[in-house]
Amino acid sequence: MFRTLGGGDLATNGTEATHPHAVTEMCAEGSRLYASALRTGRIPRADAEAAPCLMEFALLHPDPDDPGWLRPVAPAVALAQRLTPIEREIAERRRRSIVLSEIFEPFMTLSAREDAPTHAITVLEGLDRINAALDLATGQCRTEVLTVQPGGRRSPENRLLEALDRDRPLIERGVRIRTLYQHTARYSADRLAYVDRFTDGKAEYRTIDELVERLIICDETVAFIPVREDRQVALELRHPGLVRYLVKVFEFMWSRAVPLSAGTPYETAPDGITDVQHSIAKLLVEGHVDEAIARRLGMNVRTCRAHIAKLATALGSGSRAQLGYLIARSGMLNEDD
Repeated sequence: MFRTLGGGDLATNGTEATHPHAVTEMCAEGSRLYASALRTGRIPRADAEAAPCLMEFALLHPDPDDPGWLRPVAPAVALAQRLTPIEREIAERRRRSIVLSEIFEPFMTLSAREDAPTHAITVLEGLDRINAALDLATGQCRTEVLTVQPGGRRSPENRLLEALDRDRPLIERGVRIRTLYQHTARYSADRLAYVDRFTDGKAEYRTIDELVERLIICDETVAFIPVREDRQVALELRHPGLVRYLVKVFEFMWSRAVPLSAGTPYETAPDGITDVQHSIAKLLVEGHVDEAIARRLGMNVRTCRAHIAKLATALGSGSRAQLGYLIARSGMLNEDD
């Protein structure tokens, strides 16, 4: 025997049930037969075989005078039978809500004190808790969401599905979204297809050569930043000063970023060095290893090393140590001073 969502038992006789639906539903055949039974006072048992739910949900019962016939249960009685467990569940949930309110009531007055400490920084451990906090913050957001989305190790499909689930309701509510990606996002077909879904002006996307870490800010009141590289721990920040600072950081990067619709920013300079290779050169001189450079620029290590090789060729370098020296001597980074 298998039980449906509504609690009715469906006999399978070794095969999959052929007439499953919840007790709160009424299939077309069941409605027709029940109405017929109410009009005529009874129906043949054989006719009811097409809708076994009528017996399972106690809408028909055997005729005491003739087992070959079934009589209908009065609608008022049938309705009461269906409503009773629902009302019982509602009453139980109401009782539990009252109990919870009574438990937390003493603490509500304590948190309302003006001199009580505020939880300006909350540590969120585990993806479930992080996502729950993000869902709550974005669900309460009414004005604008700022996001910084660097490349990561997780699959692009999962990241895009999560972003789509959160962005669509925001845009439907009229919330503005501004998102910063790395330049490498311009070469992701999935990313470009995702951006094309939101072309009504409420969502803006720009790219920049280097992004350090993920950042989400809602209505300039709450911000989220990761703590560990595996992103299993995050901080929820509600201190006004911290949030304002992060907003300024975002605006600084936003003003230097390129609209995603503006085309590729990787142009080749007269010396044959592209913008992305220029960014790599800066990080090489700062002492970063290949893996760190790739992560900060949102590309895989193989692509990063290919750019380093092209940079070495352009500068005539025969070794990694010589490359750093030639980069410094070339003056290509002087414009950043």
